[in-house]
Amino acid sequence: MKLTALLGGLTIFPAPQSVPRFPALGPTTSRSVRTNNMLINPPGHPPVPHLDEVTTSSFNISNVQAEVLIVDPTGFKKLMNMVIPTISTVDIMLDMSTQPSASLNMAFSQTGLHKLGIQDNLNDTVFSGGQFADAPNLAESTNTWVSQFKGTSIHGVYITASDSSNSLMQQNSALQTVLGTTIQVVYSIQGQARPGDQAGHEHFGFLDGISQPTIEGFGTPLPGQVTVPAGKLLLNREQDQMTRPSWTIDSSFVAFRQLKQLVPEFNTFANDHPASIPGMSQAQAAELTQARMMGRWKSGAPVDLAPLFDDPVLGADPTRNNNFNYTHPGFNSSSDQIHCPFSAHIRKNVPRTDLDPIDLAHHILRSGIPYGPEVTEVEQQSGQTMMERGLLFLAVQSNIASGFQFLQKAWMNNPEFVKHKSVLPGLDPVMGQNNGSARFTTGLDPMNPEGNTTLPMQFVVSRGGEYFFMPSLSALRHIISS
Repeated sequence: MKLTALLGGLTIFPAPQSVPRFPALGPTTSRSVRTNNMLINPPGHPPVPHLDEVTTSSFNISNVQAEVLIVDPTGFKKLMNMVIPTISTVDIMLDMSTQPSASLNMAFSQTGLHKLGIQDNLNDTVFSGGQFADAPNLAESTNTWVSQFKGTSIHGVYITASDSSNSLMQQNSALQTVLGTTIQVVYSIQGQARPGDQAGHEHFGFLDGISQPTIEGFGTPLPGQVTVPAGKLLLNREQDQMTRPSWTIDSSFVAFRQLKQLVPEFNTFANDHPASIPGMSQAQAAELTQARMMGRWKSGAPVDLAPLFDDPVLGADPTRNNNFNYTHPGFNSSSDQIHCPFSAHIRKNVPRTDLDPIDLAHHILRSGIPYGPEVTEVEQQSGQTMMERGLLFLAVQSNIASGFQFLQKAWMNNPEFVKHKSVLPGLDPVMGQNNGSARFTTGLDPMNPEGNTTLPMQFVVSRGGEYFFMPSLSALRHIISS
């Protein structure tokens, strides 16, 4: 489920050192009667289920935090009792009548949990080591990272979101007033949905958040949508295969990433490497190259179903835009890249029938919001990024090693994945990394589907991130009472 508000702020801070007195922060601070839904659900996205559809879920939805909101208070346990009533759980966010004017969620790093006195082994070694230590496994240089993400000094993060900048400021102000000097803000960044018909699209222009799994008991799956057990996303639930402390039930691990997008360079590359389709204009051919890199057109239509031209009607139809599996009558799936390259971003992440049986072990819930300004005319004309922009990305799972880390290391960065194809697929041209070295990919030109293309740069540059434990409300109460 993708819960994305128009405005979002992310703040990271180390542990507080003292606990002074501050005025109470009650539920009415951030909740009021709404006349519009905070959640973006543009055409093409799977519809957010109504509360009635999920009340029979196998897990307690009032005990699961709604967005990736990651908070990091430490030492201030006495004040957290005033903050907990303002946290946005799934049941609150699914019903417009109970949605707050600004949502709030929180999560803690391993360092933050230790600072709070939690020494229990949560049995996720990737989480406990932290993302900075995991960078080599991601084939990623930390030279481009924001300095605050280097090391393990971050204790936690909180995320606020709203469709009103005033409400967002009020929520942040109220929270910081209550927590006061018990926290020290060391880094913050604000995201914002793109304007007009680009709402729900990231800065490259592609509709985001389509290929999400659905959770058993949580709404009705759409055609082509994979259903996963709750334990793939929530700790101590069905098919969470690790042993956890009982108090962690309904919690998740979150991989946060700040991803800088080089949009002018991405466009220049496509213009310099247009598909060679007879009769196709330069602009159409460049757009096709980008679509084949992503595996979707910017409308959300999959190239597997619309291999040469965009189909916005298909892209806007959630009952069709995810209903494909890379097989076609008369085509050999081990050699067919005419419909979709083996290395396309969405194919690397969700290989569907490229794997037999279809993979159910490595799904994550993705959520994100763009940050930074729109591309300027000067940038577009020069082909060079002058102002930073990108995506604040969150991956939710119950095991980072089989979730986010696996997808990046074993699939996106692996030129041999998927195996048993007629050619080496190459790296994911959008997100694949190779420690800063040259990358190659295949299948970008449907007229030469087995041809290799060298990618001259990384179009998505990591600015770093951290791994967090996002507690359920009962887990949060355990943390602050321990």
